Amino acid sequence: MLSKIKTSMVVLAIALITVPSAWAAFPVNTTKTVKTQSAVVSQKLTDTETGISSEVKSNEKKAAKVAKKEIKQSFWKKLRNGGKSQVIALLLVILVGALGIHRFYLGYTWQGIVQLLTLGGCGIWALIDLIRIATGNLEPKDGPYDETL
Repeated sequence: MLSKIKTSMVVLAIALITVPSAWAAFPVNTTKTVKTQSAVVSQKLTDTETGISSEVKSNEKKAAKVAKKEIKQSFWKKLRNGGKSQVIALLLVILVGALGIHRFYLGYTWQGIVQLLTLGGCGIWALIDLIRIATGNLEPKDGPYDETL
């Protein structure tokens, strides 16, 4: 028991001695790097003397704002319209067509309830919907599909 304690003390002492020296072997520069004077001068020349780079920067910023606004508008438009996919509607009619779940997905709630109660018109109505969705004839209530086959 005493030898285990001595061994652990020796290991601890070696660790305490070697760890700080290992840290000193790999110094980390914590100061921030500063641009050289020539780089600052060349940047000032391109910005003030030509005036082109500042115009390009402002045009890039405007283009980025416009692109961001268009993306945001298309996102909200899809969210409002529901962003219906023909592939998902087709999968729903194949998997659970007799229950009319695809009609709920497309926005036809009343027809979905009737299909649910009649089990898809004994499967005939579901088969007709399968053909109509596959051909693109049965579209969402609020407009065309966002994603088609």
